[in-house]
Amino acid sequence: MTSESTSTVPLMGSFQRAFLGYRRPDVDAAIQVLTTWVEDLEGKLAEKAEIEAELTSLSGMVIEREREIRGLNEQLREAGERHDRGIASLDAVTARLQEIEAQARGQATRIRMKALREAVEVSRRVQELAEAEAPADEPVGAVPENGNGHAEATPQELFDGLVRMEIGPLGDYAQLVGIEDAIGRLGASEISIERFSEGRATLSMQLDEPIELLRELEEHSPFEFRVRRNQDDSLILDVDDDPGSGQQAA
Repeated sequence: MTSESTSTVPLMGSFQRAFLGYRRPDVDAAIQVLTTWVEDLEGKLAEKAEIEAELTSLSGMVIEREREIRGLNEQLREAGERHDRGIASLDAVTARLQEIEAQARGQATRIRMKALREAVEVSRRVQELAEAEAPADEPVGAVPENGNGHAEATPQELFDGLVRMEIGPLGDYAQLVGIEDAIGRLGASEISIERFSEGRATLSMQLDEPIELLRELEEHSPFEFRVRRNQDDSLILDVDDDPGSGQQAA
């Protein structure tokens, strides 16, 4: 079946015959029309080829850009995975360091406790020898007391410099470590445990600037306490087994 599309070939008029053939002017005019049509068609074909070349170039550029985008996405994904692995490794290292720190602190506390027990034993023996040598009417280590058996105390709010604190009764080493940590958070330096006997601990600390020690301890201490003595940069605190009774530190 032949195509029925419209022909783009210019229509030719009929040639008039002349002697020995057709008239030359008519033939030349027809050839000129055909030449013009062919040249126009060639120009359109050249433009079409140019457009196709540009489309091919653009398609190549698009394909190349897509390849680059896929490469960048892959690099981004790998960088994200490396970042996640780095964060996970950092978390694991941090957890391990915290575990080692807790073990080291516990070991240090046990070493200090052993040394303190030995010091307490030596101090007890020295006290016994001193009591044995002292006159019967002069008790060794006697302290002036008030009516309820406690030393007279003048309330003090601000503490600075070297401060000694006795606290107890403490049930275990964890409570001792807890109060030591609470003192450290107050900004105190050179914290040391001088004595730990029968559940009561004596600690010394160096305060670089005046602070309201009792109020800060009340906020940071892991347990509640009552003040027995507050005088001359020396504190005696009793751990309150019944938080609802007695007078707490203000």
